[in-house]
Amino acid sequence: MLFEDIQKANIDALKAHDKVARAILSVLYGKFKNESIEKGLNAKSLPDEDCIRIIQKTIKELEDEALGYKKAGRDETVAELETQKEVIAKYLPKMMSEDEIREEIAKLEDKKIPTIMKHFKANFNGKCDMGLVNKIAKEFN
Repeated sequence: MLFEDIQKANIDALKAHDKVARAILSVLYGKFKNESIEKGLNAKSLPDEDCIRIIQKTIKELEDEALGYKKAGRDETVAELETQKEVIAKYLPKMMSEDEIREEIAKLEDKKIPTIMKHFKANFNGKCDMGLVNKIAKEFN
């Protein structure tokens, strides 16, 4: 379970005195705990789908933050944020490639965009970039 994996990695980073990894893992662990509280779940019982969504959102936030620091000329902070992104990206499942998405869409009878999006949301949530799915779906219409 991702919740427990992140908690263990956070403790390992603390023991290893890895400040960069510890910083992002602590933030992620806090986000997981907050989400489980909001959903009224016991601690450590947040489903992996929710954890994946939070990790993806956190990576996007790190990318946006790095862009701002890059504009300000703070290259060492940008490098630190890239390292943090790499630390948490390894907890994401392998994402579907464009070819895999096209193959899956080709298998569907109804190739209307709402149907395609519902299919991917239901069957591949967290395993594909929904923006990419939307772009490819438009090619079929």
